[in-house]
Amino acid sequence: MARRRRRTPAVEMTLSIESLSNDSRGVAHHEGKAVFVEGALPGEVVRCETTKRTSKFDTAKVLEVLQASSDRVQPKCSAAGVCGGCSLQHMSESSQIYAKQQVLLENLQQLGKLKPQSVLTPLQGPHWHYRRKARLGVKVVPKKGGVLVGFREKQSGLLAVMEQCEVLDERFSHLITPLRELIGKMAIAKRIPQIEVAAGDDAAVLVFRHLEPISESDQALLKDFAQQHNLSIMLQPAGPNSIQALYPAMQELLEYRLDEWDVSISFRPTDFTQVNAIINKLMIARALELLAPEENDEVLDLFCGIGNFTLPLARVSKHVTGIEGDTVLVNMARENAIRNRISNAQFITADLYDAPLDGSWLHRKWDRILLDPPRSGAMEVIQRLPALQPKRIVYVSCNPATLARDTDILVNKYGYKLEAAGVMDMFPHTKHVESVAVFEPA
Repeated sequence: MARRRRRTPAVEMTLSIESLSNDSRGVAHHEGKAVFVEGALPGEVVRCETTKRTSKFDTAKVLEVLQASSDRVQPKCSAAGVCGGCSLQHMSESSQIYAKQQVLLENLQQLGKLKPQSVLTPLQGPHWHYRRKARLGVKVVPKKGGVLVGFREKQSGLLAVMEQCEVLDERFSHLITPLRELIGKMAIAKRIPQIEVAAGDDAAVLVFRHLEPISESDQALLKDFAQQHNLSIMLQPAGPNSIQALYPAMQELLEYRLDEWDVSISFRPTDFTQVNAIINKLMIARALELLAPEENDEVLDLFCGIGNFTLPLARVSKHVTGIEGDTVLVNMARENAIRNRISNAQFITADLYDAPLDGSWLHRKWDRILLDPPRSGAMEVIQRLPALQPKRIVYVSCNPATLARDTDILVNKYGYKLEAAGVMDMFPHTKHVESVAVFEPA
């Protein structure tokens, strides 16, 4: 029988916090090792306790703030210290966005020895009730009061005890407790692992994942809940393609409007969309301003999804081609173009992580290129862009590390200039950094 590894005893220490890590933890040093302290801010002196010890670094949690930073504020949510949905509620909003800007600039410097010619003014919007999409875990835990609904604890796979959520859209934020009570009444309570929430401008949906068929009595409970809270409810017995409407019986698509470009974009609850509607509009405006398309330009939009950038671009350029790896999203983008009577946009399904990458769109010139890849970045496609001879490239990113890596390739390998870069507060109170960069040939 293998011996169980003995857990290293926790150690208390008093530390002076020097900086903030990329994942929003305070950074200090003790006996020659870095210590990453959950809940600590730069400039603070804290008493903390280790949660993990390794030969290279330790992690710790704050027990007491002995000397507080001027950036420290009282969290709005009672679960902020435990729930992993947010990591920065204890830091003022203005300091959060500055810290995220520093994360971007430090990644560019460390990974590529790069500095943008100009740093863009950060884009900010609402700091509370901004999140229109989320996946909430569900579990029956008698020791914690019965049914739990919400996000997982920090550094843990366990669900946090929550009564409400201050970052969720107001149509969802006060439903945590009612949902706990609802599921507690259902016969299938132990077989519902998650609830996906999604909202458009005018409608909100709850998608219940269930591992067993739902009885008529449980369906009646769900329908009553939907009517009481002015929501739609859908059921998901298996994968995303199994989703079906419960109430109302015929589920309409969700929609958000981009009035500046006279565009309405429809989507299914499980389609990828940006969670922060106001920042999304500001982000599109900034991306188009940086890309600066002209009326005769041919534009390429990579990782186009359901047309979030493509359709506004079609309003201000000659023609736009959107490339996306997910066929379901491509079909929705095409439908959105038809709904908006946009005839100068086309959509192509192509795996942008394929090796070797190929397609007719790679064998012609483009005037402007925009890309908005997932967190893994765009290393495979970024090396093909210089051959397309664009006048300008705009790169929207949700991961400053992969943006910096790809920027290194464009600038230090292919000779592009990093004209400007900046951050957008898509996810207030979290560690996530949304950023944008613009490149031109040298």
